[in-house]
Amino acid sequence: MQYGWETGESGPKTTSSEGLVALDAGTVIVLKAHLASQDEARARLGAAWVESGLLFTQPDGSPLHPADVTARFQELTRQAGLPPIRLHDLRHTAASLALEAGADMKVVQNMLRHSSITVTADAYTTVLPEVALAAAEATAKIIPRTATRQLGHRTDHCGQ
Repeated sequence: MQYGWETGESGPKTTSSEGLVALDAGTVIVLKAHLASQDEARARLGAAWVESGLLFTQPDGSPLHPADVTARFQELTRQAGLPPIRLHDLRHTAASLALEAGADMKVVQNMLRHSSITVTADAYTTVLPEVALAAAEATAKIIPRTATRQLGHRTDHCGQ
């Protein structure tokens, strides 16, 4: 939490906000390398290491300041040629990308720790063109069709 320029720690807003976070194998590899690097720094610094209990820290283990995290994030997005985006916007992006990848809305609701699926659907997702096309294709695949049916040819008395 940030109170003006000062920062502090607090628990989640609700107990339903607590839980495990599913990570892909590639991210797990990167995090393990990060933890190994922190272990090396802890050993190298000895008593000078600040045991904050945090995963992402200053090189000495002390907490990062939110303004520094924001500045670094903005620099990385600029270097990557991405449009300006706020850190908080990553929640929306994660939800949209998960849906585009085929994740069920209930899974995305749980991922974001929303109490209501309506909040997830209304506030944190957009129907990307790729998602809409995938839904149309998936729907069309479950409708039985004859192989000889062609657009414009009458195949029965209903004009279909």
